[in-house]
Amino acid sequence: MARVSKTQWSFAGDLFPEAGQKPTESVSELTQKLKQQLESGFADRRVAGEVSNFRLQGSGHAYFVLKDAGAQLSCVLFRGQGGAGRAALRDGAQVVLGGDITVYEPRGNYQLRVTSVEVQGVGALQAAFERLKEKLSAEGLFDAARKRPIPRYPGRIGLVTSATGAAIQDVLHVLSRRFCPEVILDPVRVQGSGAAQEIAAAIGRLNRFSKSVQPLDVILVTRGGGSLEDLWCFNEEAVARAIAGSEVPVVSAVGHEIDFTISDFVADFRAATPSAAAEILTQDWVDSRDFVESAGRRLALLAQRRLERSRTGMEGWVRRWSRLHPRRRLEARSQRLDDAVESLRREVARSVRILGRVLDGHRQRMLSQRPRMRVKVGQQELLRLRSALAAIPSREVLRRRQRLDGLVARLRLLSPQNVLDRGYSLTLDAETGAVVRDVSGLIPGKRLHTRLQSGEVSSVVTRVLDGVSSDPSLK
Repeated sequence: MARVSKTQWSFAGDLFPEAGQKPTESVSELTQKLKQQLESGFADRRVAGEVSNFRLQGSGHAYFVLKDAGAQLSCVLFRGQGGAGRAALRDGAQVVLGGDITVYEPRGNYQLRVTSVEVQGVGALQAAFERLKEKLSAEGLFDAARKRPIPRYPGRIGLVTSATGAAIQDVLHVLSRRFCPEVILDPVRVQGSGAAQEIAAAIGRLNRFSKSVQPLDVILVTRGGGSLEDLWCFNEEAVARAIAGSEVPVVSAVGHEIDFTISDFVADFRAATPSAAAEILTQDWVDSRDFVESAGRRLALLAQRRLERSRTGMEGWVRRWSRLHPRRRLEARSQRLDDAVESLRREVARSVRILGRVLDGHRQRMLSQRPRMRVKVGQQELLRLRSALAAIPSREVLRRRQRLDGLVARLRLLSPQNVLDRGYSLTLDAETGAVVRDVSGLIPGKRLHTRLQSGEVSSVVTRVLDGVSSDPSLK
């Protein structure tokens, strides 16, 4: 049989549908079915592997490949997903990813949609941490009642840490700067296999040293920060048992402020960092030293204040005794006597002045009652009255003359002559002497008499005109 091309086969199927071929599906339809099958059957998976080809886009989404020796899986981590473990994603990181299998339809690829990220091994360590914590808590190793107080003034400190780490340098630097007690170092490894057994053995040795050689006030178990794996030796049961069984109070200062280990819960006191532990152990020494150094200044200040209060009190007593001294009373009486004498002198002088004025009044009255004086006074009064009487007619004549002048002036204003003086004339009827006021009563032949400012004129009416004539000859 000859090989038939796909185009020829499709054409044959269209011509003969009874041949039994399955119906045709589009790529989108098939991909959609695969997506439904995969996403429903491979949800909520945890996959371990190595991160490769990590890309962080500007949108905040991350794309990478999770691989092992035999296969690889495309992964997508959307922005806001992954929790705290998101920061651990980088090429080469061994991680355990949680998420769902999805299908990216535009390319037909399946991928892991990541929802959680754990650095490989951390999840197991955290579970072991929680199990040991619950166990020791149930035994009462974390109870506050069994914890002992840290001595306020530790003079000898047992130190359990690495001799080459940064923690010992931080502790010794703080102790030398603030107060330097005696330090007994038992160097140990603070990381890796067997470190927990070395730490537990060092705690036991320091307890024996404290009992048989020199007593220790406190034991400090410390190291610097690191990952959970780096700090794991302080989460092992051997270290917890050694701290709980220590007869010397134990301070635990492991990692940074955010790090908590089993040794922190079991220890009598937990410090956030090695430096903080050294500061706490020497705080009372520093406070006492500052107190002693300032005691001299405070004593001098108190003595000065006491002396000033005593001086003030003494001065007050002196002032009070001065006020009560007999001399003060005698001086007060003398001053009052001086005031009385001065008041008496002023009163006598005032009385003398009053009596003098009374005597002068009596003298004047006696003088006024003599006949000669009374005649003289009467003559003076008579002269005054005579002058006043002589002045009365002159004033009355003057007043009447002024009034007459006023009336004359008023009459002159009303006089016809005054009108003539201003350029006017006065026309009279020559027969009756009546004033001619208009032309209604005039007829030709009527004789008139006209008075001017300087003289009089007689005339006869020849013609009477009503109103003003326009004839120039009559103007």
